[in-house]
Amino acid sequence: MKIGELAKATAIPVETIRYYEKIGLLPNPDRDTNGYRTYRNSHLGRLLFIKRCRSLDMAQDEIRELIRLSETPEADCQEVDALLAHHLNHVRDRLKELKNLEKTLQQLQKACSDAGTVKECGILDGLNAEIEGLQSKSRDHENHVPGTHRPGYG
Repeated sequence: MKIGELAKATAIPVETIRYYEKIGLLPNPDRDTNGYRTYRNSHLGRLLFIKRCRSLDMAQDEIRELIRLSETPEADCQEVDALLAHHLNHVRDRLKELKNLEKTLQQLQKACSDAGTVKECGILDGLNAEIEGLQSKSRDHENHVPGTHRPGYG
């Protein structure tokens, strides 16, 4: 099948499919004599696997590791379990971060409950004060798998 057909079957944009090829999550397809890519059912299955992993907020390196582990079906599944446990801990940490974010936003919103000018806005003052704290927190963010979820990656 052609890339457009694959994109339609998986609801994954063509650009994303090409990106997954580029970073090695999806094997390169065969080429027809006219140079067009020809995808097989194995590509479809791999893309659907990647899509399911991404829907669970797994990082590219986590998906890559799961793919590597799936290529040795007779191996012990302890590594898969450990990867999932690590990811689950990351999700729990993110939930805590989101709860803290919610509290901070609520506090900021309370700072501007009275009508006034933008110059007197408590929200803007609070946001300016928060910038320094947020910059230091972003450097401390734990990753799923070491080296993943760095700024600009996903």
